[in-house]
Amino acid sequence: MKAMVLEHDGDVTTSPLKFREIPIPQPGPGQVRVKVHVCGVCRTDLHVIEGELPPVTRPIIPGHETVGIIDQLGSGVSQLKEGDRVGIAWIQATCQTCHFCQSGRENLCERAMFTGYHVNGGYAEYALVSERFAYPIPDIFSNEEAAPLLCAGIIGYRALQRSQVRPGQRLGLYGFGASAHITIQIALHRGCEVYVCSLHEEHRNLAQQLGAAWVGEAADMPPRTLHSAILFAPAGELVPLALRALEKGGTLALAGIYMTPIPLLDYTLDLFHERTLQSVTANTRQDGLDLFKEAASIPIRTHTTPYPLEQANAALQDLKSGTVQGAAVLHVSSSS
Repeated sequence: MKAMVLEHDGDVTTSPLKFREIPIPQPGPGQVRVKVHVCGVCRTDLHVIEGELPPVTRPIIPGHETVGIIDQLGSGVSQLKEGDRVGIAWIQATCQTCHFCQSGRENLCERAMFTGYHVNGGYAEYALVSERFAYPIPDIFSNEEAAPLLCAGIIGYRALQRSQVRPGQRLGLYGFGASAHITIQIALHRGCEVYVCSLHEEHRNLAQQLGAAWVGEAADMPPRTLHSAILFAPAGELVPLALRALEKGGTLALAGIYMTPIPLLDYTLDLFHERTLQSVTANTRQDGLDLFKEAASIPIRTHTTPYPLEQANAALQDLKSGTVQGAAVLHVSSSS
């Protein structure tokens, strides 16, 4: 099969992914094999490829926003069948037995396996996933529309929950890439008033088009205090600014898997008056199921930019430079 393979970490400007022909994988017990139609290009892929996340498996095929059709079942699979359209997200499998898994916090499982990091992902013609973490895709979404929902959407959804924002309250979004452009649609549907800070003018324009009450540059102070905020940009220097924009009792959720160092916080200015700082770590299966249900009911409309599989390096370069509107999506098969 055709695949874009990471053999050695490197800056994406050096085109570290290599186009390779490799054997088609065979599903193991409890797994299904998916013929890939599309795969979204996520900022987490960027962190994996450039070595900002500790290298685990090399070579590795990145990609964890994968949509395709099941074409082969492993032994023991009972809930899915060949021909089902499914998505593959970041979590590939968990142990199901630790106290995290047993208490509904499988996203914190010590033995979790992640797609495109521990095991091969969707920058390829075929990919494997455990049956438990194959998400049915609602018919209302095309393959390309669904791809960003599988990570950008799910993480934005979990970050929204962790931010503790309630309907009718003011929510701040710092950074306005693939995840934020989905999250704003959910927040507005819930009746929130959304304020957006972003480095890139084209992203600020998209935020306005989607209904933001106010947009500003990355370090601007919103004109009103915020009940909650989500930091999507992997920029630690924005943490104090976002905390200071909060009302008393407000919550800031940090949505990234990676972040540059956070400056020293001033207790009185940044945290006093019961402000809360929350991190977000991966997601549970239930987060994914809930996101797809709510996304279909709104319905969410993702903004995407298509690339052929062979141009995965170019897509990553555009993502890093901030020139992608919404989400970049690789088209792998002609049926996508």
